[in-house]
Amino acid sequence: MPVTLNTALKNVLLDGLDSAFNAGTLTIRTGAAPGANAAATGTVLATITLPADAFAAASGGTKAAQGTWQDASADASGTAQHFRLVSGAGTLVLEGTVTATGGGGDLELDNTSVASGQQVTITAFTLSSSN
Repeated sequence: MPVTLNTALKNVLLDGLDSAFNAGTLTIRTGAAPGANAAATGTVLATITLPADAFAAASGGTKAAQGTWQDASADASGTAQHFRLVSGAGTLVLEGTVTATGGGGDLELDNTSVASGQQVTITAFTLSSSN
């Protein structure tokens, strides 16, 4: 039987991520995610510095992005497929899939077909604990 966590503990653990990822950097990249312990891969399409208070308080075992997460001018052209979120200290990494709004990815964009110089806007990003 796997270990399970109640919702209150999930919320505490998710809220613990604030100090690591507030003011961190999120890159949106081409290609499949290599794994959080592997070196970054793919072309960087957009780079977003997160707000100092990037996430709302956890509720119901989930934690949603707050504020505007946007790159005013994309770095390169390509199809967005994964993201990497790096802590403000540059050491901790969280990564996941990217889809268009409503596509069910870990992170959703207004448009996954990115052209260099275009504005890139994250429309949904929610962390959750599956245990």
